[in-house]
Amino acid sequence: MAATIGVPLYACGGGTIPLLQQWLHDGMSVGSAASFMITGPATKITNLGALKIVLGVKHFLLYLAYVMIFSLITGLLVNLIFY
Repeated sequence: MAATIGVPLYACGGGTIPLLQQWLHDGMSVGSAASFMITGPATKITNLGALKIVLGVKHFLLYLAYVMIFSLITGLLVNLIFY
């Protein structure tokens, strides 16, 4: 869920730290936080606009799928390591 939320809810890396601190305090897992931190910068709206122009629609959608899958796997691995 954090990987999916990180796509439209991008804030700069420094801006997400207080948000993540509160979420972690409220019970969010460390893996979910890692997943959120990966998807945010990778899906910044200005970067996505440029990527869509350069890559085309098909490869752009593959890029989005890759980012979400990679962040999900990373979050799961982080949870396995810390729990």
